[in-house]
Amino acid sequence: MRLLQTALLFPLVLLLLAWSAPAERAQPGAPVAATSSATDTVRFDLNAALLQALEASPEVGIVASDRARAEARSSLAQASRFGTMFNAQTAHAIAPGIDNPNDVPAEELYLDPEVRNDWEDVRPFNQLEVDLLQPIYTWGELGGTVRAARHGVDVEAARVRGEEANVAFRTAELYFAVLLTNELARVADEAEDVLQQARTEVERLLDEGDPDVDSADEYKLALSEQELKRQRAEVLQQQQTLRSAFARQLGLPERDAVLPAPEFLEALAFAPRDLEAYAADAIDQRAELQQARAGRQARQEQVTVARSDYYPKLFAGVQANYRFARGRFRQPNPFVSDSFDGRSLRAGLGLQFNINFFQTRARVEQARADVRKVDFQLEAAEQLALFEVEEAYRSLEAATVALEAEEEALAISRRWLREEQINFDLDFGDTGNLIEAVETNLEQRIRYNEAVRSYNMAILRLHRASGTLVDRTRSGTLVD
Repeated sequence: MRLLQTALLFPLVLLLLAWSAPAERAQPGAPVAATSSATDTVRFDLNAALLQALEASPEVGIVASDRARAEARSSLAQASRFGTMFNAQTAHAIAPGIDNPNDVPAEELYLDPEVRNDWEDVRPFNQLEVDLLQPIYTWGELGGTVRAARHGVDVEAARVRGEEANVAFRTAELYFAVLLTNELARVADEAEDVLQQARTEVERLLDEGDPDVDSADEYKLALSEQELKRQRAEVLQQQQTLRSAFARQLGLPERDAVLPAPEFLEALAFAPRDLEAYAADAIDQRAELQQARAGRQARQEQVTVARSDYYPKLFAGVQANYRFARGRFRQPNPFVSDSFDGRSLRAGLGLQFNINFFQTRARVEQARADVRKVDFQLEAAEQLALFEVEEAYRSLEAATVALEAEEEALAISRRWLREEQINFDLDFGDTGNLIEAVETNLEQRIRYNEAVRSYNMAILRLHRASGTLVDRTRSGTLVD
């Protein structure tokens, strides 16, 4: 009878399983790859799982490509400081010959008015032009452009750090979700064992003709078995879904099994610092704050670039030209030239003026407005970061207290269950008390594992809020 009465409790317990099961699903941005028939099983501890996800994440690859593009723009700006304009151009055509009816010497052709172009005697014509423009002093335009491009690289690098933090945190969520479903699956397996024992006990009592057992008990047990079957299938399917999502997050979907290294869900070892320390870390290391600061510096350099148009810019220029066609002759007179044969070289200094000061002033004011906008964005981001750090810190404190309470409550429920079992074996116990003790113990196991998961995620949420999650992962100091 004790097994039967305990077994009839399980529909309620399984509802608790369904209520407590994690709601995580495969993230839409997780890496997707073709599966194979491989049968390898790979296990990762938390730190290794996060590192693998960072290495395989396509989301990180996207923003890393933007960083590479920013680095290329910076290299372009640096290269533009020397030979800002350096072009070579060739031309190839046909040129007429010379009709020299009086056979004057080649160096005196320009003196004979009867010399003509002979288009019946054409020949190849080739020309090369080279132009070089080198700024010498630009009132900060070149330097400001180079520095702005460098700060642009810093902006994209900060974006990479921010995306890495998102990927790492999402991976940790899946990691602990898999462990939690493992625990729920164990509870479901134990429930199945108890129901099987209850089935055996009911059948024995019915065969013995026990007056306290009738066919209604058998029907109730059968319904309990079906409810268990449904709930257990749901837990197992959720377990497989989360395992698949975890493998894809790590970029290893071709593996037969990619699992967390621990067999059981356990609380991370962690000793938190003062709130002020985490706040200081956030101001210094939060990716969005680094991005905003780098963006402000880039905008400030754009102010320098815009202001440079108020002043004349000194540059040096070189222009060379070479033209040649066989049968054409350069004339020694400096005032006479042949467009099909000749060479020239010009070099010197020059000044470039932008005399539309109204446009210049408007561009300067626009650049300054951009700086002020980033200043406000930076201030808002700092306030939000400090709020998120304090929220994460308080949440960790609450999760710590909750975990301690659930751990103590689990110990109490175990002591109560043992006491009721002993009393029942000695025929001093009450059936209702035993059923309530079993129900409380099973519920408390679920609540405890949920509290462990919440506590572990609170630690990682604090690391993310303080901007240290990725650095701690790479240095191997994610937990104490």
